[in-house]
Amino acid sequence: MNPSHTPFTPAIDPDEVGYNPCTQAPLETLIATRMSRRGLLRAGTAGAAMLGGISGLGFSPLATAAPAQGAAPDLSFGTVAKHLEDRVAVPPGYTARVLYRLGDPIAAGVSAYKNDGTDDPASYDRRAGDHHDGMTWFGMDAQGRWASQAADRGLLVMNHEAITPAFLHATGQTIVGAKDEARRTDAREVQREFYLHGVSVIETQKKGQAWSYRQDSRYNRRIHTLTEMTLSGPVAGTDFVKTKYAPDGSKTRGTVNNCANGTTPWGTYLTCEENWAGYFRRLAADDARRSAKELAAFKRYGVSGAGREGWATVGDDDLYARWNTEVRGASATEDFRNVSNTYGWVVEIDPFNPKSAPKKRTALGRFGHEGACLGPVVPGQPLVWYMGDDARNEYIYKFVSARNWDPKDQGKGTAAGDKYLDEGTLYVAKFKDDGSGEWLELSFGKNGIDADNKSYAFANQADVLVHARLAADAVGATRMDRPEWTAVNPRTGDVYVTLTNTNARSRPIDKTSAANPRHYNDPKNGKDGKKEDQWGNPNGHIVRFADAGGKPTSLAFQWDVYLFGARAGSSPDVNLSGLTADNDFSSPDGLWFSQAVPGLAWLETDDGAYTDVTNCMLLAAVPGQVGDGGKQTVVNIGPGNTRTQDTYVGAQANQKGTQLRRFLVGPKGCEITGIAESGDGRALFINIQHPGENTLDADIGDPSKFESHWPDGGNARPRSATVVITRDDGGRIGV
Repeated sequence: MNPSHTPFTPAIDPDEVGYNPCTQAPLETLIATRMSRRGLLRAGTAGAAMLGGISGLGFSPLATAAPAQGAAPDLSFGTVAKHLEDRVAVPPGYTARVLYRLGDPIAAGVSAYKNDGTDDPASYDRRAGDHHDGMTWFGMDAQGRWASQAADRGLLVMNHEAITPAFLHATGQTIVGAKDEARRTDAREVQREFYLHGVSVIETQKKGQAWSYRQDSRYNRRIHTLTEMTLSGPVAGTDFVKTKYAPDGSKTRGTVNNCANGTTPWGTYLTCEENWAGYFRRLAADDARRSAKELAAFKRYGVSGAGREGWATVGDDDLYARWNTEVRGASATEDFRNVSNTYGWVVEIDPFNPKSAPKKRTALGRFGHEGACLGPVVPGQPLVWYMGDDARNEYIYKFVSARNWDPKDQGKGTAAGDKYLDEGTLYVAKFKDDGSGEWLELSFGKNGIDADNKSYAFANQADVLVHARLAADAVGATRMDRPEWTAVNPRTGDVYVTLTNTNARSRPIDKTSAANPRHYNDPKNGKDGKKEDQWGNPNGHIVRFADAGGKPTSLAFQWDVYLFGARAGSSPDVNLSGLTADNDFSSPDGLWFSQAVPGLAWLETDDGAYTDVTNCMLLAAVPGQVGDGGKQTVVNIGPGNTRTQDTYVGAQANQKGTQLRRFLVGPKGCEITGIAESGDGRALFINIQHPGENTLDADIGDPSKFESHWPDGGNARPRSATVVITRDDGGRIGV
């Protein structure tokens, strides 16, 4: 977020905006009558065991072996205290070193980054992007093949979610005019911004105890808003995605707002398009030329306004006009009216093949994808990915492949993706008040998803996938407090989903639910010393569920709330997890389980509610399992109103075998996000996103007013960066 609030800059973080107007109660009766027996059985079953390494191929899946037997790991480090300083703090005995910063060169002959807004825009396709986010480390053997347990060489693949414009150009963005008449006039600035979004692939290596990346590696690659991408799956080639760029609907150009990520058992990377809708220009003057269905879809997804960076305003050249949804030609193949439909997908990238084209996998649905977490991998059973939709009052989904997993497909790149990611069934979650839940199928002709639906008349399955949010509305899925990352505990198979936060407008006190149970006030110290009310669920929580029978393909699950974010010392109805000064946190975002140390979880925060006390942080956790707590009644308090809500609460932190401890606190203005590890668990990669983001455009000429100077120090402009954390004694991280 850029606080200067230019005509193209959102006044609040787009993550904090919700576009779900749905207010009806879950349609339990309708679902029960319309869900056929065949629909309940078609997904099949899957065992609880996870696939171990396969010998002879040089590859091994990112999913671990069968759930571990024996004791859970013990956290072994000293707690890091909360702080508001401009530094990265880690426990004694650990060292954090900067590995890869905004603008760092990734090709031979590219000069070091000046970091003053004057670097040649044409060089940015060979530099690190901005706003480092979700990432995966793919270990490599001596032959350059994927080897997940490799310890000292691998490809680090990471997302670059967005930009902080104030620090990218000499004096911030050049803008002429105001409101709907505002225009970007410097094409070189926009070119920089095009390249700074997307994904990086870099080769990393360890020599002694020091990690670095190879600037001249043949694997290094930037994928960005100008990269051509194939549209694949049920939506490809349909009228929904035909544009001037691809009249046959077979491809699109670019990816944007890449937030969290995912992996496949054949060794590819999944990048997820989150707040993509805000980049497209759609003005009210064009609405008369759109159908009622198109307008309903625009509204539901938040496609409106001038576009958050104003890229469509530079000129009519297709390079810029492709961000404009205006109807200009006689047909969709003469303009970009459908271009926003080519975004909002999970995108598959083969990091081991630098010349391969990324593929947008449309069978996984179109929404604000916050990651795609691979479930347990079992030979002969379908593959499952769990996904959150990152906006307030949105849903949790899972995709079940139509084809059963064959380990012989390891290493086959996106060709394997054609097999497993282009055919399958998309489901959305409904959390019931009794601690159970069910997965509701999103298929045309089922559960009220048809042409007779009163809110949105679906035409076919492509329509369902392009408008997955509207389909989820139709089946009565549970609206959640901003679903973020999903993660699977390799010891238990339980699935965890971070729910970052919500406010009183999005979830009033009389709209709490068992799975989203809190409504309270968490006053924050403002800059003027006065308290600022924060009503709703400003600190967020983490829900978890266990698919019935340990089978990821099951259509039933049990759930509870693993952790509630809160300030230490808050009332018991707020601090339901019993957090202390050693582990209190707010706004959970990133969540990931170690593969080298089964049962060890890492939790990252993207916080604005608790930043009067501490910068954002990383915590280590050893969770129990679904059902280790019990039912509890929460007393919620609103302005002049009190209401109780029953819920299911996991064991309190540091009780019944659970552990939770703060491991890292970042610099000013940052978000802690993105996490990966070397194959031996002795190096942990963490991203520090947008340090100093609260610096105003107007202050860019005065370094003393920068909120942060991390990581370079002095009077330098702040830069998003990846740090690599190691133990001074060479041991595994955290335990």
